[in-house]
Amino acid sequence: MWFSIYQLEMVIIVILYFLIGFISSLIGAMAGVGGGVIIKPVLDFAGHYDLATIGVLSASTVFAMSSVSLVKARTMEVNIDIKVSSLIAVGSIIGGFFGKGVFNFFVVNLQLNNIIGVIQSSMLALVLLAILIYFRWSGLFKNYIIKKSAVILTAGLVLGFLSAFLGIGGGPLNVAVLALLFSMSGRESVINSTFIIFFSQLAALLLVTFTTGFDGMDLSMLWYMIIGGIVGGFIGSNLLFRVSDKVIAIIFNVTVLIVLLINLYNVITYI
Repeated sequence: MWFSIYQLEMVIIVILYFLIGFISSLIGAMAGVGGGVIIKPVLDFAGHYDLATIGVLSASTVFAMSSVSLVKARTMEVNIDIKVSSLIAVGSIIGGFFGKGVFNFFVVNLQLNNIIGVIQSSMLALVLLAILIYFRWSGLFKNYIIKKSAVILTAGLVLGFLSAFLGIGGGPLNVAVLALLFSMSGRESVINSTFIIFFSQLAALLLVTFTTGFDGMDLSMLWYMIIGGIVGGFIGSNLLFRVSDKVIAIIFNVTVLIVLLINLYNVITYI
């Protein structure tokens, strides 16, 4: 035999984790959900890693995807609202430090993995449900164009805290907030969300590096997921400029619905 059973299993596992990174990043780049909102519950569902390791795998993959997507957006001369996105990004970084700090305290210090897992999945399910309701009946909600820097920064703080604590990178939250508070179109929300995600995930990885570190984490699948994130981000960002806002909205809504169902299942399994 060319391969032993163990080697064959390892090849299958490598392909599986590459596909998780690839598909999540492909959809994330197209719909502005970042990929973390898909990776986190999927890895929870697989049950191979603890919450701290999942956070690093997710943040690294999403960071790779957002880097590629931003390079592509620059070559397409797409407009990024620098003031809004930069202030939200700064707020997200600060809020992300607090969110990750709270997460590390309960998971790393107190070892409350199951309890935090239930809280994460439940909160994420509620957030995703609220986002689905908003976009499904968006005509019933008034959209704003907020210009006050303090309000924009505060929005970033809240987004950063929730994103870091939930381990999702903030994608769907970013898209909803950008549409609601700044009246951005689907494509504009996606691109500006990716800009914010880039900095929030960079901050999350730096925080882990200089606080808890990576000791004890099984990161054997990290590079396969990062490669998947790069390839998915490249293809997804290309497709973003070839489809209509309506198609982007459909991809976003279907993705959020599927992830919502996965999170509901994860709540049940944690309990």
